[in-house]
Amino acid sequence: MKASQKSYLYALTAVLIWSTVATAFTISLRVMDKIELLLWSFIVSFFALGFMILLTHRVQAAKQYLSKHWRRALLLGTVNPFIYYLILFYAYELLPAQEAQAINYTWALMLAYLSVPLLGHKLSRWDIVAGIICYLGVVVIATHGDITSLDLTDSWGIGMALLSTVFWALYWIMVTRYDEDTIIVLFSNFGVGLLWLVGYILYFDIPLSTSMTTGHLGAIYIGLFEMGITFVLWGRAMILVENTSHISNLIFLSPILSLFFIYFIAKEPILPSTIIALGLILSGLALQQYKR
Repeated sequence: MKASQKSYLYALTAVLIWSTVATAFTISLRVMDKIELLLWSFIVSFFALGFMILLTHRVQAAKQYLSKHWRRALLLGTVNPFIYYLILFYAYELLPAQEAQAINYTWALMLAYLSVPLLGHKLSRWDIVAGIICYLGVVVIATHGDITSLDLTDSWGIGMALLSTVFWALYWIMVTRYDEDTIIVLFSNFGVGLLWLVGYILYFDIPLSTSMTTGHLGAIYIGLFEMGITFVLWGRAMILVENTSHISNLIFLSPILSLFFIYFIAKEPILPSTIIALGLILSGLALQQYKR
């Protein structure tokens, strides 16, 4: 198989898995508290990435990275996964999966906006137009299509979903400054995130269940795929492809496929306002990417 064919295979596999994540979040949060779900997901991801480091003989490289860049690892791990997923799970707990995942996709636009003060980039008029279109989609979601009333269905949930895009964009702005091994960086991030989360649980005296539930199975799935292996697959695809734009457009398939999983597996009725809003968000992102 040619390198270009492998890159598409890795990328499509990653997109397909990411499409199931909103459904996994929703089903798991129905039977498990968000903090406990985060804890088990972090543990699974941490050990899965550690196992990959062992298999690929990168233990020494991981030690060197942590000893040399422990401050960087602490910062990155605090932002993602700890703060980002804590906020994201709050959003999924408060909002229907279809709405939380649609809003979460505006992170790419937030990345462009935060790059102005943090990286010195300049906004084009198309970035502004794309922002108007995308955030109009957010308003459609927030009001369930009744945009003239501006009566938000869940202002706290919408706020959490939007705030998650800020931290996800911040993470990518920070991580792109460094040229490090993806698996090692993710492993250190989840180690830091796990320590923060354990501290959070102990500080707030959050009880943990001792019996096995379907939520634990969801945590295993989320930890393996949403938080770990899928990023490795996507990173591998980006390395093998000749032009990253050839596979970057595939990511637009994920929210569309996600609606099918949400409807058929999570049994969540898809609102017409969600379809309209997602269309606006994807149109804005596509416009931004095309003009860039």
